[in-house]
Amino acid sequence: MGYPGITHGGIVFSLLDDVMANWWFIKGINCFTAKAEVRYREQLVIGTPVRLEGRCIKQKGRLAIMEGRVVRVADEAVLAESMGHFMAWQ
Repeated sequence: MGYPGITHGGIVFSLLDDVMANWWFIKGINCFTAKAEVRYREQLVIGTPVRLEGRCIKQKGRLAIMEGRVVRVADEAVLAESMGHFMAWQ
């Protein structure tokens, strides 16, 4: 449970993990998170419209280094960002 009216950081990280993994999923490839870190820049007030962004920074064989961001729609502020290593297992 987070603070009243604020989205719990674990939920925010789940969004980031999912948007990074979806880069693989869209290509029809299953993957798992091998390593990830997150940086919280601002709190996410419950009910705030956000946009999730994921992109591949580098890919070599079955490993990809991914970046994810949670962006507040109203002012384009980055609320949280993550860097992760994802491994394909198909």
